[in-house]
Amino acid sequence: MKSLFSCVFFLATLTLRAQDGHSLWLQNKASKSVTVICTKKSPTLSIAIRELKDGWQGKADASCTLSIKKDKTIKSDGFKLSENAVEANTDKGILYGAYELLRRQQLQEAITGEVENPSYEIRILNHWDNPDGSVERGYAGNSIFWRSNDALVVTEQDKKLWQEYARANASVGINGTVLNNVNASPLILSADYLNRVKAIAEVLRPYGIKVYLSVKFSSPALLGKLKTSDPLDAEVIAWWKNKVKEIYSIIPDFGGLLVKASSEGQPGPQDFGRTHADGANMLADALKPYGGIVMWRAFVYSPNDKDRAKQAYNEFMPLDGKFSDNVIIQVKNGPIDFQPREPFSALFGAMKKTSVMPEFQITQEYLGHSIHLVFLSPMWEECLQSDTYQQGEGSTVARCTDGSIYNQTYTAIAGVANIGLDANWCGNDFAQANWYAFGRLAWNVNFKSAQIADEWLKLTFYNATSNETSATSYATEWTSNFLSPVKQMMLDSREAAVNYMTPLGLHHIMAANEHYGPQPWWAPEGTRADWTPPYYHRASKDGIGFNRTTTGSDAVGQYHEPLASQLNDPKTCPENLLLWFHHLPWNYNMKDGRILWDELCYRYDSGVQQVRSFQKTWDKAQSYVDSVRFKSVQQNLRLQCRNAILWKDACLLYFQRFSQLPIPYDIERPVHDLDDIIKNDRRNY
Repeated sequence: MKSLFSCVFFLATLTLRAQDGHSLWLQNKASKSVTVICTKKSPTLSIAIRELKDGWQGKADASCTLSIKKDKTIKSDGFKLSENAVEANTDKGILYGAYELLRRQQLQEAITGEVENPSYEIRILNHWDNPDGSVERGYAGNSIFWRSNDALVVTEQDKKLWQEYARANASVGINGTVLNNVNASPLILSADYLNRVKAIAEVLRPYGIKVYLSVKFSSPALLGKLKTSDPLDAEVIAWWKNKVKEIYSIIPDFGGLLVKASSEGQPGPQDFGRTHADGANMLADALKPYGGIVMWRAFVYSPNDKDRAKQAYNEFMPLDGKFSDNVIIQVKNGPIDFQPREPFSALFGAMKKTSVMPEFQITQEYLGHSIHLVFLSPMWEECLQSDTYQQGEGSTVARCTDGSIYNQTYTAIAGVANIGLDANWCGNDFAQANWYAFGRLAWNVNFKSAQIADEWLKLTFYNATSNETSATSYATEWTSNFLSPVKQMMLDSREAAVNYMTPLGLHHIMAANEHYGPQPWWAPEGTRADWTPPYYHRASKDGIGFNRTTTGSDAVGQYHEPLASQLNDPKTCPENLLLWFHHLPWNYNMKDGRILWDELCYRYDSGVQQVRSFQKTWDKAQSYVDSVRFKSVQQNLRLQCRNAILWKDACLLYFQRFSQLPIPYDIERPVHDLDDIIKNDRRNY
């Protein structure tokens, strides 16, 4: 006999509506009546009022007061919240407070009159979108901003999509967006494209979002037809000043420029014998009269450096203190390139006289694209809370970049967006959680991943369609059978991906072009070494791993004591980074008593088993999810499991050729043949 709950729940699930994920975490809920009192008017305040009226979950027939006051405890975009009031110093603060009030109501969390100030002043998405509508490392369809046909014609459909995008960002406190790829086209600065940027800015502005552009450093020569793009050339300086003046005449609140220069073939000041500071400061001088900033990326490396992990530090540290105060050095979380696990970049905390901002990758370039379910908040939390020791214990990456330790003129944090034209924005319904998580951590670096996952699941999946008499029972069952197990799946997912891809500090052994499946063997003749996986894993008969100790490349020397000594010794180096910093023999004894080879095998197998457990967790959740999203996630988990098995088999069979040791007999046997994988690897991906 079915239980009473089963019957009630069966009836409730009949009302689950198919959803394509387009509403993100902003699901439509039946609202209660409320009177919103606000004596001032602006487009931003009008949005706050509308959102409160449309989404009010507090006491019915209540009144809510929105007040703009000068309160010294409230900073920048911050706000003060009470049960029926939002106070802020700015219209944007009121809007963020309104979204927070609605979130608290929906999550049934206490509202105690506290002040909330953002950790970073600038909380920005970097879109890698191209003028033809394609998206570099985009796994969710084409660009929401650009398209190949009639690219400069702005439609009402465009405006509606941009408004939905702006609303989603504002709801989690994101206040800036870079509209185009860091591998920039000079076209973006042409008059026609700037007029489209103007149209985008007009939609985003009421939601408190400034627009920024990535620029090609050689634009004066390519677009302006000058003979050079030398940052110290008078004509070049004048060209940039005139171009910036033109931009601000079209977009008065334009945020500034993002620059990838002297990196991966992109032009930069080094082409003219100049420094990064010369290039950045020239642009900063042009922007300064208008309040604009330059975000200058530190992602640089040359084919001649003996350890790619060291180059950003080597190039930028000698320039510390030489950058203008409206220049922010944008530093990837790790020293290589958005790997599943990296140590934090040694530049964090080391640059004491220059504003530095972290850059995280929301799009899953190296973490299974939009197929794999990988919740990235634990990765970002790990980086932000890592101790640099630069100003003593407690000098975390977060505190070294949010203004707590160093007096930065600007504080900022960037996330490389995973957003495209797919109905669900991100290609995978669970990839939406990473967009949400970035916004929440950018607002408060001390938020915990478990809290963020809990919020996102409740806001995104909780079904409030069951009738009032069964609501309490439904909530209890939903929490036990859906929220708890699915949240744990999310929290475990990043470590699972590390296990089946790059355990123990292995890195950059992905397929060369797609960066999806495994390709640890890839090293075509004539290819620069640091673009090949063997450069990073250095597997041989005597062992595996990259020696970055004092006897190797001495990358450990870029970190502050006591961390440098800790990383230098394999006995004290965290085992999850062991092969990042050490080349060790296959029979090296691990802390759990296994030899290194066996530990590697168990880690790879563990990753596969974790993904299989995710499949079981999700299948058990079927009754709590609409059929469209359930089937989509289920299918992706099947693909993820197959890919995890491929990763395990390919890496273990390949590395076994060097170790000459057996795969432990109590783990799952390989189901692939290495020669077949190598021969057909592109088909498998």
